Amino acid sequence: MTPKIVTVASSKGGVGKTTLAYEVAVALDAPLVDLDWDEGGATRKWGYRHRDRVKAPLLEALDSGRTPKPLAGRARKPDLVPGHPHFEQAQPDPETMAGLLEKWAADWGRPFIVVDTHPGAAHGGHGAMLAAHVVVVPVILATHELNALEGMLVESGDYPLLLTPNRVPRRRLPAEVDRLRDLVDKYGPAVAPLVPEVRELPYRKTQQAVVGQDPVPAAYRPFADAVHAVAAAVRSYVDE
Repeated sequence: MTPKIVTVASSKGGVGKTTLAYEVAVALDAPLVDLDWDEGGATRKWGYRHRDRVKAPLLEALDSGRTPKPLAGRARKPDLVPGHPHFEQAQPDPETMAGLLEKWAADWGRPFIVVDTHPGAAHGGHGAMLAAHVVVVPVILATHELNALEGMLVESGDYPLLLTPNRVPRRRLPAEVDRLRDLVDKYGPAVAPLVPEVRELPYRKTQQAVVGQDPVPAAYRPFADAVHAVAAAVRSYVDE
């Protein structure tokens, strides 16, 4: 079995990329590799503080060539290779990063790994996209975000993209929905089920993934169902 690499990427920040990566990793029972060096990323959400640690697993793996051991999330949050602020300067070229991710995935022997990336263009993110069997792209149905998406489709249309409408409000604006349809018709990416907006979600303080909770609180059930649907779309995409 060849492990499947799921990269979550966006040319624009603020689209819910990290939350989606965190949740999909739990839904797929996959380790999460955090290549985002910002403080608001998956590593901090998980509860890891690099200032409190002697070792930096990601940086040590880059230096030594050895495969890092993911920190155990124990079912309610993903197993994690934590990011580090110094990765911005330490990230290798895209081809090297892609090769490392493929090696790590093979050594871990898990069916999937999920890679969260820094928004926009960066060597680490490009490498994660090169290695990916599918690139999950969160999409906000708003004018500026759709403009950024079109730029990404122009530049990265050859990658295996799976657009995921994210934070979709109950009342959708017809113009933005039509614009997304036009982009899909023009550039041909696959589209996953939409993920609804949940107003309480940004204010959650727990480290647990929503899909890792049992039972899932009623307010979050539509979101959890949507994440599982996206995970199913990922499985279907890589099995085609």
